[in-house]
Amino acid sequence: MTSSVQRKRVRKSPDDRRAEIVGAAAEVALTEGLECITLRRIAEQLDVRPGLISHYFPAVEDLVAEAFGSAATAELETLLPADPQDGSPLRHLSRFFARTTGPAYDDMSRLWLNARHLSRYRPVLRDRVLEQEKDWRGRLSGVIASGVEQGEFRAEDPVLTAVRILVVIDGLAGHANTGLRNHPSGVTRLAAATAERELGLADGTLSPTDTPDPADTPDAAAPTPGPSPERP
Repeated sequence: MTSSVQRKRVRKSPDDRRAEIVGAAAEVALTEGLECITLRRIAEQLDVRPGLISHYFPAVEDLVAEAFGSAATAELETLLPADPQDGSPLRHLSRFFARTTGPAYDDMSRLWLNARHLSRYRPVLRDRVLEQEKDWRGRLSGVIASGVEQGEFRAEDPVLTAVRILVVIDGLAGHANTGLRNHPSGVTRLAAATAERELGLADGTLSPTDTPDPADTPDAAAPTPGPSPERP
């Protein structure tokens, strides 16, 4: 006579369960694309019944938007922390460009391309993309404004300056699907060069020349999807 041992189910709080679902969806978004997020696919990812996913997200469009928002927010918090504990605005901006010029963020660049394309047809996702873009503008312009106050930067309009920098970053990120690694350094550091010009800095100021700290390594910089909420 054979016997089987049933797997013990762990009851999670609604908040924990929802965060788990969003985190799993964000992982699928980063590795497979937003189109691959379905209630059944996320249920398989978590080894639960699809009904559990639909209980928290009756409309899959809401889950798609949450997944993108979770991944994009994790990226923002890694690149431009809201409350950095060390360094000046110049150091924070230099670190920012060091983290956005390597291969670690190709997946995020692809996700942004994916989200912007799909947002043309999906209003809920479009609203989330606009929200994340607003967050990015606010965070970067805040660093710039702080640098102006401390005399490190020159910028009459920090928000306009931030938008110009982010437009260049997104233009470069548009090559994520085809590769930008073989372009000349003058192209790959175009965003940093734009920032230097906009902020009245000497050429090369935002190109790190010192030994990066551990947080600047690709592994540490890679975004970890989590519960929650730009980049234009």
